[in-house]
Amino acid sequence: MSTGTPGLESVQWMAGGGPAADLVLSSRIRLARNLEEYPFPTLLSPEQGQAIVDLMEQVTERLSASGLGRFTLLRMADLSPLDRRVLVEQHLISPQHARNTATGAVILSEDRSISIMVNEEDHLRIQCLLGGLQLHKAWEIATRVDDVIESGVRYAFDEERGYLTTCPTNLGTGIRASVMVHLPGLVLAQQAGRLLSQLGKVGMVVRGLYGEGTEALGNVFQVSNQITLGPSEEELIENLIGFTRQLLDQERSARERLYRENEDGLKDRVMRAYGLLTNAWSMSSEEAIRLLSDMRLGIDLNILSHVRPEVFNELIVLTRPACLQKLAGRELDARERDLRRARLIRERIAAAIRKTTG
Repeated sequence: MSTGTPGLESVQWMAGGGPAADLVLSSRIRLARNLEEYPFPTLLSPEQGQAIVDLMEQVTERLSASGLGRFTLLRMADLSPLDRRVLVEQHLISPQHARNTATGAVILSEDRSISIMVNEEDHLRIQCLLGGLQLHKAWEIATRVDDVIESGVRYAFDEERGYLTTCPTNLGTGIRASVMVHLPGLVLAQQAGRLLSQLGKVGMVVRGLYGEGTEALGNVFQVSNQITLGPSEEELIENLIGFTRQLLDQERSARERLYRENEDGLKDRVMRAYGLLTNAWSMSSEEAIRLLSDMRLGIDLNILSHVRPEVFNELIVLTRPACLQKLAGRELDARERDLRRARLIRERIAAAIRKTTG
């Protein structure tokens, strides 16, 4: 079960699609769970950590036999530093987990819609990641995975406090529901800061593209629930869906207003981005994601109707440093990455146009 390396083309959410896919890139449900008979990961001995990974080998077999698809367990120590960074860039593990080569592991489904981090901040972080606004479906799948695991282990659970977790903010349901949204209209209209700063008042939190402590690259934000103790899982998910829909309405209004008030300026911005993306010979990571955001805005506004929108989801991951090097099959210096990034963007956009014009 410990064989295999991360793939680049098989991550479900990168294919796009799903409800509200023009603005919601992905929906994620993450469940924090700990095993009753072991101390929290911060207090685990190396032997105890390895014992949990060995136990998860058996869990992986049960998951594969459960009708949820084929699963593989990968130990962090068996993966190269590059492969671990690829998993981070694909949103399948956290940067913190990528560094845990002593006791860390991850269980992945074949299409990468399900990933289970072993010995991260908690013993288990069960994640289901789907394209578009599909929180209910992600919750249903994560619950099925949770049930299969719980059929063979005992979780740390308290009747009053719920699931016991390393961090008190995850106590209770142990659930984090999140959506990854693309909000260029609100950013260009200078409304994003004001709206997102009010999230704490409604029990939500906003983070950057790769979670806590990261920047909102390419006008992409992660919005998730902040409270896990008290409301039920269903209530938390419904609250996030309701807030997300309000946010999407405001984003669409901002786009319409920008187009109405400055159509020429907006078209010029989009076409300049498209021109650079399809012709540049060298491109940095930061420039690429900024221009890709402008191009995706143009696709959604039908300025670039001949380009498939899914190319944005694909390229904001594949143009990251580790994924570029994985595609190349070797380590690349900064100059080589910039050259390969520009070539990859040109090729992928050309392929996306061929699929559209067919």
